[in-house]
Amino acid sequence: MCEIFGVSAPFEFAANEYLREFFSHSEFHPHGWGLACISKNCVSVEKESTKASKSHYLRGRLTQPAAAKIILAHIRYATIGNVDYKNCHPFTGKDNTGRRWTLIHNGTIFDYAPLNPYVKKQRGDTDSERLFLYLIDRLNAAQNKKGSKLPFEERFELFDKIISDMAKGNKLNLIFTDGKYVYAHTNCRGTLHYLSRDGVTIISTRPLDSDGWQPFPFTQLNAFYKGRLIKSGTVHNNEYFESEEAMKLLYQIFANL
Repeated sequence: MCEIFGVSAPFEFAANEYLREFFSHSEFHPHGWGLACISKNCVSVEKESTKASKSHYLRGRLTQPAAAKIILAHIRYATIGNVDYKNCHPFTGKDNTGRRWTLIHNGTIFDYAPLNPYVKKQRGDTDSERLFLYLIDRLNAAQNKKGSKLPFEERFELFDKIISDMAKGNKLNLIFTDGKYVYAHTNCRGTLHYLSRDGVTIISTRPLDSDGWQPFPFTQLNAFYKGRLIKSGTVHNNEYFESEEAMKLLYQIFANL
């Protein structure tokens, strides 16, 4: 699988120390890396389909501050989708009101029929990109129906329903943002953690130091604003368990990459 990392802060937070530790995990996740520094509707995305620990570009990049109020990072272990730049996270795009969204995902969508049409629409061939495109389309449909932008509360309710449903039988660890709010979710026990310190919340697949990390709230969508948890969704209890059948499917898929 992959690993994900996110920051929500009330100020421009330089995450270099945490990012160096996070990207060092690429020895076990060698199929690409990505970094997004986000300020409102401006998103700077840098990524490569090479192992992070072997990237001369990333090594040089982290000698300069990686600072923003919202930061997302990803290291990839390919399960669905070839080892290719177009399959590296983060994925980013605008909804029909011009609001830009950015998403990273750690997991596998084994079976969720609403994603099937996006096989022909996506640029790459990952389930994560299909998930991202589906979220944007559902948001666009709701905004078209209303005839205006959805306020935060209505957007959260929409995403909460979608993710609660999609989590059934699928591994759905993800972080996504509209440049203002950071949404995060896990349904695989022990695979997402967070640290809140000095007004900053850092989310990571694994703790990045020994400084009081906690398990992320489980089977529940949560939203952060400027480092604060401001909204928690339905506890849907659709926990993902690795099964022998699922692992066989992953091995078959990976063998064809």
